[in-house]
Amino acid sequence: MSFGGKEVKRIYMDNNATTAVRSEVLEAMLPFYKEQFGNPSSIHWAGQAVSGAVDSARGQVAQLINCQPEEIIFTSCGSEGNALAIKGSAEFLRSKGNHIITTAVEHPAVLNSCKYLEKQGFEVTVLAVDSEGMIDLAELEAAICEQTILISAMWGNNETGTLFPVAEIGAIARKHKVRFHTDAVQAVGRVPVDVQAAGVDMLTISGHKFGAPKGVGALYVRKGMGLTPLFHGGHQERNRRAGTHNVPGIVGLGVACELAITDLAEQDGRIRALRDRLEQGILSRIPEVQVNGHRLQRLPNTLNISFAYIEGEAILLFLDMKGVAASSGSACMSDSFGQSHVIGAMGVDPMMANSNIRFGLGLDNTEEDVDFILEILPEIIQKLRDMSPFYSERAAS
Repeated sequence: MSFGGKEVKRIYMDNNATTAVRSEVLEAMLPFYKEQFGNPSSIHWAGQAVSGAVDSARGQVAQLINCQPEEIIFTSCGSEGNALAIKGSAEFLRSKGNHIITTAVEHPAVLNSCKYLEKQGFEVTVLAVDSEGMIDLAELEAAICEQTILISAMWGNNETGTLFPVAEIGAIARKHKVRFHTDAVQAVGRVPVDVQAAGVDMLTISGHKFGAPKGVGALYVRKGMGLTPLFHGGHQERNRRAGTHNVPGIVGLGVACELAITDLAEQDGRIRALRDRLEQGILSRIPEVQVNGHRLQRLPNTLNISFAYIEGEAILLFLDMKGVAASSGSACMSDSFGQSHVIGAMGVDPMMANSNIRFGLGLDNTEEDVDFILEILPEIIQKLRDMSPFYSERAAS
């Protein structure tokens, strides 16, 4: 990459938005674009040759999250999985109640599905979070009533990395016989995810967050849980999700899940250490900064940090000119302006809220990447502060 005639080092630290397809994943996918191109729903030799690959991938996904293969529904992405879990449950359980509980820091796919259901006559309780992005379990339990049919609370936050106490939420849901869905898009592949231990009834996965291609995901639905399909057509996925299977993507997702099992130790060890090195380096080199999210209960790869007196978008622009790719939060909100709803829900001071940026580390990142950012970031922050009227006012007072 060149900028102004000079070669610029490229460093990718936006792995919460998407990841590169793993080489092993791509290699496994390629035959299903040409040599093994059949439709798995066809009964002839070309279809049967690939239906086994779909079944194998279903087993690989199930192994990663500790469920049965038949409890996996293949989808196109995390947003579809969330919508199917929430809308499908609401429609199926409408006769039993109309109350749904979620949290203020969920992904837009969850929050907007709940807003849609409100227009259909459902009632939605949105739980607040504290300054670290955590919910109050007592508040959650108090919100449950006779009409409550679903709790949807994410496993790991896509902006701050804060990890909810999923097992405790699951225990509360079981106690009150309420269905529990979790958006685990950011957690799967980064932390251990066990649907049995956590008491989860439905769980959303998105392949491109951990080395599979874009356009494929999965929804775990506990055996015996009824679900109304989002759309109708053929008999695919046990009549729960119509449409021709994305065989190459599904095969890729399966391989990515298999790789993720062995990668978890590296995520918790090397990647966490790199994240901590970056965080500690920023805190020691740059004054008036704030880490957003829970400092301990957090995804091992995620750092969301604010810099007083300046705009996050300006920081990202200067980082990009140096070849560093980071973000200011959810990729699904990148076309909108204003404060992040996650940061806002945490009550972060407005001066800090608009200056947050997210570093999402991945398996390809190195100590050299971190040290390069620590070398260039202090100068970027100081340059932007020198141009900021808010910083000038602070210096004059």
